[in-house]
Amino acid sequence: MEIGVIGREMFTTGFRLVGVHKWFSVNDEVDSEKAVKTALEDKNIGVLVIHDTEWQELEEKTQTKLSNSVSPTVIAIGSSVDNTLRERIRTAVGVDLWK
Repeated sequence: MEIGVIGREMFTTGFRLVGVHKWFSVNDEVDSEKAVKTALEDKNIGVLVIHDTEWQELEEKTQTKLSNSVSPTVIAIGSSVDNTLRERIRTAVGVDLWK
């Protein structure tokens, strides 16, 4: 399983520099919904990281689908991330790693 990243070029560049090969840029021509759809078609992606700005642009239906997804596990990160990452890790691993 591989890691995939969705976001603007500035966000994905850091992941590309550390060796993430599956990245989906959001720009004027490709919106967040389109990038997510493309990423979900790749069955080799086990963890999908999305910038919180792009997460907020997704339709509520898409957010719900991604929040409930186990494969890939979707993690939104950025400046306004809430506590859902902790809950998702607890659900996936079965243990609260912050304790």
